[in-house]
Amino acid sequence: MTRFYTGLGDDGTTDLLGARVTKDDPRIEALGALDEATSAIGLGRALAADEAVQRDLVTVQRDLYRVMAELAFTAEIRPASYTLAPERVAWLGAEADALAATVELPPEFILPGESVAGAALDVARTVVRRAERQVVALARASAEVNPAILGYLNRLSSLLFIAARVEDHAAGAGPRRAKER
Repeated sequence: MTRFYTGLGDDGTTDLLGARVTKDDPRIEALGALDEATSAIGLGRALAADEAVQRDLVTVQRDLYRVMAELAFTAEIRPASYTLAPERVAWLGAEADALAATVELPPEFILPGESVAGAALDVARTVVRRAERQVVALARASAEVNPAILGYLNRLSSLLFIAARVEDHAAGAGPRRAKER
């Protein structure tokens, strides 16, 4: 039987690729938030009905694993192939625009929860925003952070907002405005 634990982290430390750090290290905080984000996106994807949304979310999850790998390496040993390319930010923006063209987006705040899939994607969006804040904190803590990662996470929250509206629409529900008229 294969064991899925080593016990090495029982002292409150864990391995980065190239260093051992405490589990509250800013890099570990960022990686944990990104791990939560991809899991939340996976839940939204499992509930999604729209094929374009599903396809985009699989690609996004793979991109996030690349981002996590990039951040897990110390700068000294990070292979160049583990660097998120700026083209991924452009791709994400184009995908968000393509999805936005399929639904009417309200010009005001809306309440999440018009469909199960849409609500799950709205939760994923908020988790991505938290991950983005953690990566910004990592960058401010003087860690070398690829600017493409920050751009990607910023675009990703937009894509998830739009994907949630696409899923609401697929469920026959329109956006519910946050402010009563």
